[in-house]
Amino acid sequence: MKKSVFTRFLAAAAALSMIAVSAGCGKENSSESSKEDNSLQEVLDSGKFVLGLDATFKPMGYTDENDEIVGFDIDVAEEVCERMGVDLVKQPINWDTKEEDLDAGRIDCIWNGMSVNPSRAEAMNLSDPYMKNAMVFVVPADSDAKEMSDLADASIGVQNGSTAQTILEGSEIGSSCSIQAMATNIEALQQMEFGFVDAVFLDSVVAEYEINSSGKDYVILPDGLEEEEYAIGFRKNDQKLRDEVQKILGEMKADGTLGEISTDWFGSDITTVK
Repeated sequence: MKKSVFTRFLAAAAALSMIAVSAGCGKENSSESSKEDNSLQEVLDSGKFVLGLDATFKPMGYTDENDEIVGFDIDVAEEVCERMGVDLVKQPINWDTKEEDLDAGRIDCIWNGMSVNPSRAEAMNLSDPYMKNAMVFVVPADSDAKEMSDLADASIGVQNGSTAQTILEGSEIGSSCSIQAMATNIEALQQMEFGFVDAVFLDSVVAEYEINSSGKDYVILPDGLEEEEYAIGFRKNDQKLRDEVQKILGEMKADGTLGEISTDWFGSDITTVK
């Protein structure tokens, strides 16, 4: 009898303990899920919007001959910041660790011709796409390669950590060629010019700008691998900041400012903002 009473006492105590733990967890989860989003207000209060970029990605965001960070994305971001009433801070980062810089709060966004892919969509809160892009192969004009299949045994340069690298490595042509990962697209194109790689796989926006602006005797092969879209990456919970930037981009599209900036860089409005 004593044993039965004692057993019931222990069972009741255990049940109460579980209820208390469960209630505590529920309170913690509820607090976490209801955490207030101060992302926009923090930027407004600081008076600064910190944009992370690798500063080598012509023509989206790069360092020019005067050691100034310029580019299409930079011009658009400058206009967004002016309308927000804050200063734009251009912060060069290591592209391989961009998500870490974002999550650590060292930057407010990643805005540098960043292609959309599933892993980035999962890791970040992405804006709506603002530009389309295709992934293409560039070769010297005197190359024997006239189409992608001619590169089966070639050495192909690609930017390390880019979606171009991921796409190339997962493709049929990637399994037969020699892939040379390099720090930047510019370095890869230079290595091709010196004869160290046979081709470069990169964004068509970059390839066309580089060919037109540099006057180099390069050719874009007629067939590539995939089409992509560019978007801006914010921290996962920074919804208010993301939405404010998106709203301003829509206003810039509607009043023609975005089209003017695009025309200055590309000759026409190639943006896809709605």
